Amino acid sequence: MLIAAVALAGVVAVIASRGSDDNSATNAGTTDDASGSTALAAAETRPVRVTGAALPRYASEPDPAKGRPVPQVEGASFDGSPVAIEADGRAKVIVFVAHWCPHCQREVPRLSEYLQDNPMPADVDMITVATGTTADRPNYPPSEWLEREKWPGPVLADSADAKAAEAFGLSSYPFFVAVDKNGSVVARTSGELTTDQFAELVGLARG
Repeated sequence: MLIAAVALAGVVAVIASRGSDDNSATNAGTTDDASGSTALAAAETRPVRVTGAALPRYASEPDPAKGRPVPQVEGASFDGSPVAIEADGRAKVIVFVAHWCPHCQREVPRLSEYLQDNPMPADVDMITVATGTTADRPNYPPSEWLEREKWPGPVLADSADAKAAEAFGLSSYPFFVAVDKNGSVVARTSGELTTDQFAELVGLARG
């Protein structure tokens, strides 16, 4: 089973080692383009608005979050484009990664290559949250890292204090949450996944 296999692997980066200083990441600003209009400048962290009850911190199975509605998150990508995690009638797999996490640095290229030949099903969305961002940690900035790895799908830049990650009960990296079309948690897990385990997680989201 997916959860048992990942737990036995023991390949997680503990969230306690994450920095969350507001001064550790680039803050959003504004810039004027050639037409004179104002747009958001690129930023590695973005303000995040969370609505609804946070999920309990993930620890082990059985997971008390299963069956609970996920909180709604409104934020933006690195370039300021809106990104939301919301109850929109679609199943989802939410992937939380940190640029400095060695397990994420192995997982991202593995899944990126897999998804090039095995795209997400039409009825399941994948949303990534770049969190734990700190300028003084390796592999910064996350925007360049994910672009370099050709990571697909929308990426939400978490706030400097990791509001989105905290709302989903993240305890280590990488962190995965499968959500059904009703907006409820069907599975959470952490650590490096094989491509077969990721496909299983997608299947759980589909129901």
